[in-house]
Amino acid sequence: MKQSDTKVLNNRRSFLKNGALAAGAATMGTGFLTRGLSTFAQATGESKGPLTAGDAAILRFAAAAELIETDLWQQYRELGGVTQGPQNNYQLAFQFLDGDGSQYITSNTLDEVSHANFINAYLQRRGAEPVNFDEFRTLPGSMATGSSGMARNGQTSTG
Repeated sequence: MKQSDTKVLNNRRSFLKNGALAAGAATMGTGFLTRGLSTFAQATGESKGPLTAGDAAILRFAAAAELIETDLWQQYRELGGVTQGPQNNYQLAFQFLDGDGSQYITSNTLDEVSHANFINAYLQRRGAEPVNFDEFRTLPGSMATGSSGMARNGQTSTG
């Protein structure tokens, strides 16, 4: 095995990406085996009308998970993501571990935002209530150097 092959195998992003692709392929394959092309609702015209209560519940659960992930990644991005101007101490130290770590954090944050928005938009399009956690965003933002200080409810922290 070449040294470059070892790096790829040990790369956490490759592992996570390949694992997610395999899980997605397995899920789609199961759908084909059990229901044929109905896995893709547009192919059979099933995309019209309201969702079943069970389908809506599963999608709301997925949307809730994506919203929670979004919030966690946004907090991580505040300290470690790509920023304008000089890097903070966390970003500088992180560069020794992973030279493109700040971009990775920023990209993952944007991915999580788009996932949550997509699922919620689909729920609304199909006549179901989207997930909204705004009433629970009451924690103050971080006071750590480099943080935006943004409260978890979208308002700027004081103090």
